[in-house]
Amino acid sequence: MLQTWVVVAASIAYLGILFAVAFYGDRRADSGRSVINSGTTYALSLAVFATSWTYYGSVGRAATDGFGFLTTYLGPTLMMALGWLVLRRIIRISKRNRITSMADFISARYGKSSSLGGLVTVIAAIGIVPYIALQLKAVSATFEIIRGQPTAGHVPVFQDTALYVALLLAGFTILFGTRHLDATERHEGMVAAIAFESVVKLVAFVAAGIFVTFGLYGGFGDLFSQAARANLSTLFTLGEQTGTWAWLIVLAALASLLLPRQWQIGVVENVDERHLKRAMWMFPLYLLVINIFVLPIAAGGLLRLGSEVNPDTYVLTLPMDAGQGALTLLVFIGGLSAATGMIIVEMVALSTMVSNSLVMPALLRGAPKFVQRRDLAKLILFVRRATIVLVMLAGYAFFRFAGEGSALVSIGLVSFAAMAQFAPAVLGGLFWKGGTRDGALVGLVAGFTVWAYTLLLPAWLPDTFLRDGPFGISALRPQQLFGISGMDSVSHAMFWSMLVNIGGYVCVSLIQRPNVAERAQAVLFVDALADPAEPRAWHRAVTIGELRSLLERFGRTIDGPSNADADPEQIRQAETELAGSIGIASARIMIASVAGEERLGVEEVMEMIDEASQVATLEERHRLARELHDSVSQALFSMTLYTRAVELAAQKEGADPDGPVARGLAELRNLTQGALAEMRGALFQLRPDTLHEEGLVSAIRKGASAIAVRENLRVEVIAPEERLPLSAFREEELFRVVQEAMHNCVKHASPSRIEVRLSLDGDLLIEVADDGTGFDPSAPHIAGLGLTGMRERMRRIGGQLVIDSRPAGPTTVRLVVPDAAKPDATEMQERAR
Repeated sequence: MLQTWVVVAASIAYLGILFAVAFYGDRRADSGRSVINSGTTYALSLAVFATSWTYYGSVGRAATDGFGFLTTYLGPTLMMALGWLVLRRIIRISKRNRITSMADFISARYGKSSSLGGLVTVIAAIGIVPYIALQLKAVSATFEIIRGQPTAGHVPVFQDTALYVALLLAGFTILFGTRHLDATERHEGMVAAIAFESVVKLVAFVAAGIFVTFGLYGGFGDLFSQAARANLSTLFTLGEQTGTWAWLIVLAALASLLLPRQWQIGVVENVDERHLKRAMWMFPLYLLVINIFVLPIAAGGLLRLGSEVNPDTYVLTLPMDAGQGALTLLVFIGGLSAATGMIIVEMVALSTMVSNSLVMPALLRGAPKFVQRRDLAKLILFVRRATIVLVMLAGYAFFRFAGEGSALVSIGLVSFAAMAQFAPAVLGGLFWKGGTRDGALVGLVAGFTVWAYTLLLPAWLPDTFLRDGPFGISALRPQQLFGISGMDSVSHAMFWSMLVNIGGYVCVSLIQRPNVAERAQAVLFVDALADPAEPRAWHRAVTIGELRSLLERFGRTIDGPSNADADPEQIRQAETELAGSIGIASARIMIASVAGEERLGVEEVMEMIDEASQVATLEERHRLARELHDSVSQALFSMTLYTRAVELAAQKEGADPDGPVARGLAELRNLTQGALAEMRGALFQLRPDTLHEEGLVSAIRKGASAIAVRENLRVEVIAPEERLPLSAFREEELFRVVQEAMHNCVKHASPSRIEVRLSLDGDLLIEVADDGTGFDPSAPHIAGLGLTGMRERMRRIGGQLVIDSRPAGPTTVRLVVPDAAKPDATEMQERAR
């Protein structure tokens, strides 16, 4: 055992180091030199998933269920494998719309519904309480063990270590995450500290595993041989039924995305979506390494300490039993690190949700004069700090009254199941445009109610209620609902809650068509990777001074003369700034409170209709591309294969290779291959996904390759290999101009060679040159070249189109964009329209 003052001093020193790391990260961020702009840091920060559950609870579960502990880590690995499809989409949507929490995300998807955001917040707050209790239980129990005073029986509240741990961690979280209000809700210092603590807990756990495996025993072989001779057969079994494994893997996968702390780190704190590529393999690798020694520690604990010691504490008690004081202290610090990291991020995320999606909308709707206050920023910070304290105390209450006798794993699964209730609304909203606000509300309420009844309340309900059901109705027994038995409590709760959640979401959405706001948001979310132009901001009669007065209450401002009317871009900017501080729904309410709608003239209405038409056209192009790919393109490919098979069969039967049948088959194959190449080129023009995923250079290369194959001519692209730092708007416009220029070459110049050159040295220069027949650029009414449209596209991005050609010579089309990495005023106006 260690003296109390040593443990306390080491704990405070470690927390001080964490705070110093966070302070350094914030200082670097303020100076524009981010310390977290790295894929490695991003991957390590995602390891906040590994909490006390991983650190202590996995060993406890392995001691009783063998390999059953792996389900908690196979799920996140599966989710990261889908990261490029799911998480990247969420990150892109959140960055584009300044979304700062999961509640904000769901609210924005379904028409910016404040009531839906509030419901998500309430569910998250209630569902996360058991997880907070898990961390308090782990820290307080190990603290008592390491100082040689394990608690026995019921301890008075004010003598309970867990209470003081809760208050200490609440204060530490307030210092970490609510020192000031930030429009982006990003906390670079916090992320740096979380990445640091991920390394600490990994080193501590692996050190304990190495000591047990190679210090107390002669390696893996010796340890497992002794376990086999001691009849510890449960260590080498799966420990669960196949159905239970499946549910637990799905549960862990959803939790790795939908837990508030995982959303905060994975989405809100993401600096660059390209960091996801490294995290997709590095985060699963981290989980693999930290779990290598779980079974050896469990086996060593059972052999050396037996069942008299709680298996959850083997990782700590084994070094203690061997008299390794320094290693014991390191292991305790690792466990403290796992718990504090989770609590800090969880509380920051949850307090943001409470202030932005619950408190602010309620105050703004219930008290219209509330927007006249001058100290809103201070009030928001107070709400967030109060939320942290209240949720921590709620976690302590759960620990006192329901969690003291439960294993760490069972407590964690309760929270996992609660967070899984968000899956239909989030995933359905990402991939299905038909989802509605009411469908999401019905699904969430139904799923949460069933979760609470079947999994949360049984911890407090009397045995007679669990055995006989309410009023003696056996069909309503919480753990055997409608007579279904033979399932463990988590699988049972997940089955029924997901059934009513998904059923309610889908059925109500099918019955009730989405309204205009929901349809508009559905396009932005479902087609996020297509990167459509941002919708036009609302026209509002408001001055810059009124906007500035509103923003200053949150420590923000806006440039311009106070008495001048704000243009749509300035209003959108103000709404975006507010959304970062108080959420999308509240920002919308506050802007509406100071800006009255302006009557629109016929011309403006026609412009808005034209904008809606562009969105509809984009959707139709994507739909047509999908249908052509799935039908005509596949049919042509099959015809090519079939024709070749017939050719080979004819040759095998001895047909004349120069006869009419062979020549006809060869011609048919060539025609089919040509048609397939044409179709692929057309599909690329309809939906150039490469442009948005890999950038302008890659899209031009693929477009040029398609033209070269289709037209049987040489097309060369000379450009940098790396992606050019251009806005999505400029990439789209430039790609269309280059595409039109290459098509003009093919259609009108009859060239043998086309060359596309790109260079960026402050100014962007793109040249499309051919060696075919030219024309007189000064001649009026040049039909069929689309020059007017090309010049208009260049004007939108602040660039110029220059044509160098003559009737008897080659042609070069030059695209020039000054300071291409910076959007100019013209581009900003176009994007705001």
